[in-house]
Amino acid sequence: MDFSFQDLSGTFSVADIAIAMALSFVLSAMIGWVYRATHRNVSYSQSYVQTLVVLGMLISLIMLVVGSNIARAFALVGALSVVRFRNAIKETRDVGFIFLVMGVGMAVGTRFYLLAVVAAVAISLIVVVMHRFNWFALNVRRQVVKVQVPSDDDYTAAVQDVLVRHTDEFELVSMESIRGGALLELMYTVKIKKGSEPADVISGLRARNHGQAVTVLTGYDQTDL
Repeated sequence: MDFSFQDLSGTFSVADIAIAMALSFVLSAMIGWVYRATHRNVSYSQSYVQTLVVLGMLISLIMLVVGSNIARAFALVGALSVVRFRNAIKETRDVGFIFLVMGVGMAVGTRFYLLAVVAAVAISLIVVVMHRFNWFALNVRRQVVKVQVPSDDDYTAAVQDVLVRHTDEFELVSMESIRGGALLELMYTVKIKKGSEPADVISGLRARNHGQAVTVLTGYDQTDL
C-alpha cells in the first residue's frame, strides 16, 4: 500500500503567507481602531473588536486554502455550515464592520493586495467622515414616558391631558397590568415641547396618578421619580 501524501502548501510561497497574514492583520486592526473611534453608544466590546481582527486574518487564511479549487471551496462551506453563533449583534453597524473585514480578508487571501488596501482605507475614511459630520442624524428627539395609574378607574384621559400640555405629539405604545392587577403601566412615546422639561411632565402626571411612579426616558439619561 502506498502511504505517501502530497503537501499542497506548495501552491503558495512563504512570502505569500507572510504578506497575507501581515496585511490582513494591519488592515483589520486599522478597521478595529476606526470602529473604536467612531463608536457612540455604551455597548462597546473589546472582545468584538479583537474578533474583527482575528476574523480578517482567518478569512485571508481560508481564501489561501481554497485558492481556485472549487471542490475545496464546497468542502469548507460544508464544514463551516455546522458552526452556530448565538451572540446577538447589538448594533446594525457592527454587521457592516464584520462584512468589511471579511471583504478585506477575502481580497488579501486571493492576493488582490492593492484592492484590499484601497478598499479598507476608502471605506474607513467614509466611516470617519460620516461620524465626524454626523451624517443622516435625525434632529427629532423623542422620549419614552411610563406612568403607573390605579386600575380601578380610567385615568387615560387625565394622563393625555398632561401630555397635550407638555408635548407636541405622543403615542400610546403599550398598556400593562402590574402588581397583581392593582396598577396599570402606560407607556407613551412623546416629543416634549420647547420650553417644557421632563420634570414638568413628571410633576404634571404625578398630580393625576395619586403619587404612583412616573418615568421619563430621554435616550441619554433617565429621570425617574
